[in-house]
Amino acid sequence: MAVASRVKPQDLFTPEEWTRLSARSSWRGIAMVAHAWAVILAAGALFVVFPNPLTYVLAVMLIGARQLGLAILMHEAAHGGLHPNLKINDWLGEWLCAAPTGASLAKYRPYHLTHHKYAQQAEDPDLILSAPFPTTRASLWRKVVRDLTGQTFFKQRFGPLLGKMRGAGDQPKGAIFAGEVARQGPFLLWNLGLLVALSAMGLWWAWLALWIVPMATWFPLVTRLRNIAEHALVAKDEPDPFRHARTTRANLIERALIAPYYVNFHAEHHLFMHTPCWNLPLAHKLLEKKGLTDGMLTAPGYLAVLKAASSKPVAA
Repeated sequence: MAVASRVKPQDLFTPEEWTRLSARSSWRGIAMVAHAWAVILAAGALFVVFPNPLTYVLAVMLIGARQLGLAILMHEAAHGGLHPNLKINDWLGEWLCAAPTGASLAKYRPYHLTHHKYAQQAEDPDLILSAPFPTTRASLWRKVVRDLTGQTFFKQRFGPLLGKMRGAGDQPKGAIFAGEVARQGPFLLWNLGLLVALSAMGLWWAWLALWIVPMATWFPLVTRLRNIAEHALVAKDEPDPFRHARTTRANLIERALIAPYYVNFHAEHHLFMHTPCWNLPLAHKLLEKKGLTDGMLTAPGYLAVLKAASSKPVAA
């Protein structure tokens, strides 16, 4: 099994630079989790106070992007980056980031670290995400429509259960359903808590309109855009660690609606996977000063990545 090639940070940075880049923080991760929830609450409040189609669309996009933000912060916790105390790190990642979006840090961590170990090699479990690209523009638009209409959400949330039901044969369907409920227990508890809290404020409808709808529409779309930007069109079995992933320059709007919490610095993340995400921009600047970014895989923005990812010509 081919392990992805690595670089030693000490070969690229001075001891002082690496100490600064690798330093953990006891408050930055907590602040980022709090920020994600603050944006979600503020976006929801915007529509509640000023209800109109424009504020609703904006709220859905902001909340869906911060749901992705929670997933990104769960990813940060998988690397131990949210807090230097591993117990606090894992609690934050599991209960304030993963559970609300239906994920599991405990299950995600071994899967994701395998992705890092075999990045872009045949054993990389994420290789399937980038395999379809480049695709045609029509194919990409079909994927976008499926995301925005909730089809991707339904398939991901209920597809496994329906598949188990169809293949159960004579097995009791109730046991299968109960097992799925138990597996999704933290997610269901979070949603029940949100529904109860909003109902107590006379806003029961906000659970569906301002939590589930963003999760079923914008969240899947920006998750797809993130996956495309990070590894689509990256060569399989790539030997150069500077080209195992792509860094995408993101402007303010893209950071707000597509790429929160420095997720766009993905090449740097693969190079230095235990560097806290808030230090990745600094890592990029230091590499740039040393003339080491010329061979790095980068893109000027998300539209440029999508254009390249949908450049496959239509078959005659």
